[in-house]
Amino acid sequence: MLSNYLNISNLCLFFIVYYEFFGLNNHTMHIRSRVYFLAVSTFLISGSCKQSIEPGTIEHMKSVTSEVDENRLLKADETPGDWLSYGRNYKEDRYSSLNQITKDNIDDLGLAWSLNLGTTRGIEATPLVVDGIMYLSGPWSLVYAVDARKGELIWTYDPEVPREYGEKACCDVVNRGVALLYKGLIYVGALDGRLIAIDAASGEMKWEVLTVDQTKAYTITGAPRVFDGKVVIGNGGAEYGVRGYVTAYDWLTGEEKWRFYTVPGNPSLPFESKAMERAAKTWNGEWWKYGGGGTVWDALVYDPELKLLYIGVGNGSPWNREIRSPGGGDNLYLSSIVALNPDNGELVWHYQTTPGDAWDYTATQPIILADLQIDGGMRKVLMQAPKNGFFYVIDRTNGALISSEKYTYINWAKQVDQESGRPVETDFARYTEVNAQIIPGPGGGHNWQPMAFNPTTGLVYIPTRSEALMYDQPKEWQFNDDGRSMNLGVDFDNKDFRYAGGWLISWDPINQKEIWSVKHATSWNAGVLTTDDLVFQGTAEGILVAYDAKTGEKVWDFRLETGITASPITYMVDDIQYISIAVGWGGFFGLWWKFTDQINPGTLYTFAIGKKEQIPSYPIKETKRLIDIPIEATEDEITRGESLYNRFCNACHRFNDGGNIPDLTYSSVEIFQIFHEIVRDGIFLEKGMPKFSDRLSDQDISDIKYHILSAAKKKKDEIDNDTYTNGNKK
Repeated sequence: MLSNYLNISNLCLFFIVYYEFFGLNNHTMHIRSRVYFLAVSTFLISGSCKQSIEPGTIEHMKSVTSEVDENRLLKADETPGDWLSYGRNYKEDRYSSLNQITKDNIDDLGLAWSLNLGTTRGIEATPLVVDGIMYLSGPWSLVYAVDARKGELIWTYDPEVPREYGEKACCDVVNRGVALLYKGLIYVGALDGRLIAIDAASGEMKWEVLTVDQTKAYTITGAPRVFDGKVVIGNGGAEYGVRGYVTAYDWLTGEEKWRFYTVPGNPSLPFESKAMERAAKTWNGEWWKYGGGGTVWDALVYDPELKLLYIGVGNGSPWNREIRSPGGGDNLYLSSIVALNPDNGELVWHYQTTPGDAWDYTATQPIILADLQIDGGMRKVLMQAPKNGFFYVIDRTNGALISSEKYTYINWAKQVDQESGRPVETDFARYTEVNAQIIPGPGGGHNWQPMAFNPTTGLVYIPTRSEALMYDQPKEWQFNDDGRSMNLGVDFDNKDFRYAGGWLISWDPINQKEIWSVKHATSWNAGVLTTDDLVFQGTAEGILVAYDAKTGEKVWDFRLETGITASPITYMVDDIQYISIAVGWGGFFGLWWKFTDQINPGTLYTFAIGKKEQIPSYPIKETKRLIDIPIEATEDEITRGESLYNRFCNACHRFNDGGNIPDLTYSSVEIFQIFHEIVRDGIFLEKGMPKFSDRLSDQDISDIKYHILSAAKKKKDEIDNDTYTNGNKK
């Protein structure tokens, strides 16, 4: 049977899947053998893995991708059979007029094919499709080309991101998508800050450019955008102390065309633009020493009609304005929607959703363009539901606020003043004199998962959530500029990180009100696709669901057994309409929690009317058991280990039964036998586990191990006392 896997692409996946399921938790395989096994599989998957490509496939790929020029992108609505860009068109409305699949025949919608992508890290990408050729990205910025007619992998491009970059990524080693443009190029932003152009037919790199200073904690997880001879990319890393910007490059050569900084730098140096000179007047203190933040890690939307580029700007660095900018100030252009001249990157207008942000209320959430009939006239608008909990309708010609209302429960502000456009904050919101429970918390009322706008129903469909977090001024704070430590400037108790739940809501943007909502079991669910009469969304429980777009009634669902965060797409090949979604649990929430029995390898699923394929059967993972090793340590060593663990380990490895990052209290005996080799020497670096030889002594590492063993014992005692069920407190 192994002979069936002996092309290099399937062999790559075989090694990955075998290791993921049988390696790390299998007590019968010696740990050092498993390390060697991982090294072999890593060697096999480096570079590009390719199937034996059938004659004519390369020629077909060259032909169809070379036809995707700016005119095709401008007229994307005229070719609904393709999905040519991140949000399907320049409006980024994620609406498709394809109507072969409707609420009347959706009972006949079934699985057409599935493709194992061979990873258990988070998948957040929106695939692109042109004439049956699909392109999508995955963890560690891998890019896949897939024959959507057959569900077969054509090639995989691996940018070989150094695995230590996983430590700089606050929210998993994810990538949200690629861009496609003429001359047959695919563009991807790599986690380590490179922008890479790939030949869409062969999977070979054509050029790459480094877009960041790699000595700082910059990362890229968002999708590039292409327009008017340029490819544009932002970056992330505000939590670690960087300064945000967005850069435009020539789409054929990678030559830099312009760069727009979102926050001012050191005022003793010349400002890069008049916009930065004006912005500096809204800051206080020595903010530039802390980076300032304002990273553009997701929303980039081009308006070909008005010749504007809209960018969504992120949070401050650090979060707390009392530290970042003592004495106050709006801190432009944090948490703002900014319109730029795409020819030169100059500021045209801005609207700040959260002046002086102190809560991680980014405005990087997806932006949708539309023309709406408002007060008797047609208005050119952009719509956004950022983290702060207000839904904004803004005149995209000049940045003027048209309307805003709460789309989820919030308590940090009462309303947005319609004259000034500023939120009216509650008296405890700034948490300067009180340990305040703020809603929403840093995950926001809506995060990166794309919403969709349906021009047929006139409704926006938003994946929303509700959470509460206790914010407090830090008792001690010192900026850490090592590029690997978060600098939030906020004290909060993770035990008070409370989730009320998640919803899919339909929102009337003209009358600013909810029409219907669907309650989910958890708060972290997937992005949205809409057609004339349907809305599709995946859930953390691993279910792809279709709803009636007008009423919210569930009309179809399909269990995929692994939590879903990415958005589905629809397209047509050979007169058949398909729905595809890439499934792989992870991301911010998925690092620590899961809501399915196990996390299966990332898999691409595709559906069509009349199809009845079975979902793949993945091996059942061994039941985890709490580690039970005698602890030979003092209470002082255990306490010291807890402090070190909270600083260096807890951001990924939380003691809550684990998401796609393991709960170390369930590690094997063999893991603890080589604990120092893992933590100090980095023998698991290829799995994304960094090495700490420059930050932790052998005694530090021993104390951390003692803390983990002590925590496991406490958890076991609580289970024995019947206070835990399946690793979670009753």
